[in-house]
Parts: sequence; C-alpha cells; structure tokens
Amino acid sequence: MNAVLQAAVGYLLLLLVAWLLSARRAAVPWRTVIGGALLQFVLAVTILRVPGAREVFAACNDLLLAVVAATGEGTRLVFGFLGGAALPYAETAPGASFVLAFQAFPVVLVMSALSAVLYYWRVLPLLVRGFSALLERTLAVGGAVGMSTAANVLVGMIEAPLLIRPYLGSVSRGELFIIMTGGMAGVAGTVMALYASILAPVVPDALGHILAASFISAPAAIVFSVILVPPEAAPTGGSRQLPSTEKSTMEAITRGTSEGVNLLINIIAMLIVLVALVSLVNQLLGMLPPVAGSALSLQRMLGWLMAPLAWMAGVPWSEAATAGSLLGTKTVLNELVAYLDLARLPASELTARSRIIMTYALCGFANFGSLGILLGGMCSIAPQRRAEILELGPRTLISGTLATLSCGSVVALLV
Repeated sequence: MNAVLQAAVGYLLLLLVAWLLSARRAAVPWRTVIGGALLQFVLAVTILRVPGAREVFAACNDLLLAVVAATGEGTRLVFGFLGGAALPYAETAPGASFVLAFQAFPVVLVMSALSAVLYYWRVLPLLVRGFSALLERTLAVGGAVGMSTAANVLVGMIEAPLLIRPYLGSVSRGELFIIMTGGMAGVAGTVMALYASILAPVVPDALGHILAASFISAPAAIVFSVILVPPEAAPTGGSRQLPSTEKSTMEAITRGTSEGVNLLINIIAMLIVLVALVSLVNQLLGMLPPVAGSALSLQRMLGWLMAPLAWMAGVPWSEAATAGSLLGTKTVLNELVAYLDLARLPASELTARSRIIMTYALCGFANFGSLGILLGGMCSIAPQRRAEILELGPRTLISGTLATLSCGSVVALLV
C-alpha cells in the first residue's frame, strides 16, 4: 500500500477505534473532531513544509545543543569525569564512559530553571494565551479547556490544570476528560531537551520534531477526548490571567531548580524501578518454552499486540513489530525508556522515516506510571471531583495513546 494512503487510512482507523470505545457514540461532536483533525494537519504542514519553519526548528535544535553544552560545564565541575570531564584512565570500549544519570539527566535541572524564568518574564504565558485562543476559535472548546490544553504544549500534566484550578469544580465531565487527556498526550518542556538529546544521534533536528509533536498533540487530545467521552454541557470559560508568584528572576531560578531536582530524582528512581520490574517479568517469561526460536519477553509480546497500532501510525508492516515493541515499552514503562530503546536500535530495524514517525507516536505521557501521577495530582487539585477523576483516569491511557499515534499518522503523510 502507498505510504501516504496507509497513513490516511491509519488515521481513520484510529478514529474508528476511539468511536467503538466511546461512552456515547451518538453524541460525538463531529464538528470538533473534523476541526481538530484539520488543525493537526495544518500545524504539521506549517511546521514541516512552510519555508522558514524548518529553519526555526533547526535553530531550536541549535539552542538545545547550547543548553546541553552549558549543562555539561556544570556536570564536569560537580561530577568530574563521571559528568563528562577528562578520564583519569583509558576508555576500553567506545561510549563506556557515558553515565546517563550524570551526563544526560542534569539537563532537566537547567530546563526546569529556564522554564521558570521564561514564565516569570511572561514569555510562556504569551505563547499559551495565543495557542489557547486558536483552540477556542477553531474547535469551539471553552476557555478553561483551551487554556489547559494549550499549556500542556509547554508544561506538565499537573502544572497545566493548576492554571485553571478555579474552574475544575465546574467544568463538565467531558471537559474534565479533555483536560486530563491533554496531560497524557503531551510532554513537559522540562524533559523535551532530555528526549531530544537522546534521539539526536539517530533523528536529525530531534528537538524540532519533539516540539512539533507537542504542538500537534494538543488538538489531537481534544479530538480523541470528545469521541471517547463526548461533552454534555455548554463550554466553560477560562481566565486569561496566568498568575506568577515570583518577585524576581533569581526567585524564579530558585523555584525552577528546586522543582527540577524533584523531577530529576523521580525520573531516575522510576527508571531504576520500572526497568528492574520489567527485567523480573522477562526472567519469568524466559522460563517458558521459546517461541520461533527466541525466548519470550514483555516487549516482544507487546510488539505483537501493538503492531497494528504502529501500522496505523504510518510504520510499514515489515517494521510494525519493532515499532509495536517501542509502543509497548512506552505504555508499560515510559516514553523515556522507549526513546532510549529507539536510539539504540540498529539502522536495519527501522528506516529513517519510521524513526521520525515513532518520535511523534511516542511523544506523550500515556503510561501507567504517569497515570498514577495524574490521578494523585488531579485529586489533590480538585478533591470534589475525585470519583470522576478516578473513573476517567484509565480511559486517558487510551485517549492519550490514540492521540500520539494520530500525530504519527499526520506526520507520515508529509515525510
């Protein structure tokens, strides 16, 4: 099948899957669905095809390299050769001196501090307000939903709802689901640089693609949310005033660094525990008889199950099992581990085009660990909606996954 036709059919099949799982099929607002799908495509064309747009994202990639280089100055000072300084011994194997925790992860600290500063300087709020207005006018969603969904382009699944906290008690059930899905379908700005630095050796302009995926996933989150849980009431308005608690740039740096430390510790801890748990499961599966000459593993089994979804995202069927395994890893563990696996794949496993598609398809927080974070955070922010939040939570895994897969389908039409 022609690659473009496959991507178009795949997108429609993703919509069909969502409709079959819908809570109220007859109430799906198709105007919003069609508008969201068109907005996804327009954003993708603008980012990937409009003259000058690629240069802007290439400049963003150069900015990432500058941030990574600056972070390296700090890690070398604090951690010495573990952080990338000159080795006191001869390296016996290429790459053996690279320590993930000391050389890659600290960029989260710097990005967290930079994000706080840009928020204090009103740069991030300006971007959020502009994108929120676009969503409201094109998709007929309320200001509260538009604000939260737009904020998810740049901030995390808990920070975005905090911007509309006064409205969380009154938004409709459908709007609440959109807000939750927005968090699961996107990634926070504080980790974009980390993901891009991991993918940079195998995906050209990695940060540009990560940024593009974050923008395209916003209307995608709305599309699949309104299909799975159609809204039942009039849209709820949202405040356009984004509060800032800092009194100075230094205070913003301090707060951002402190939050970055918590995020960094959580990333490292979750990575150790989840990889260990998967290893335990794989050891148990390894006791079973081999299949097709190879031992069973969780990733291999999920690769079989999710291969059709990878095909819908635009990956050729010959590579769908490999791509499906990455999707399974992202769902069971997280997108960070999936990106690490993608970066380590031999060139023969996935073509350059498929790697770009998977960069978009994996770019979201829809995994079991993030679900726990989302439920805990949302219940703390809106305790009066606790029962609804807990009920809707598992469905956000589906809506968030379908949304990011649709981003892969849209990009597959263009690359």
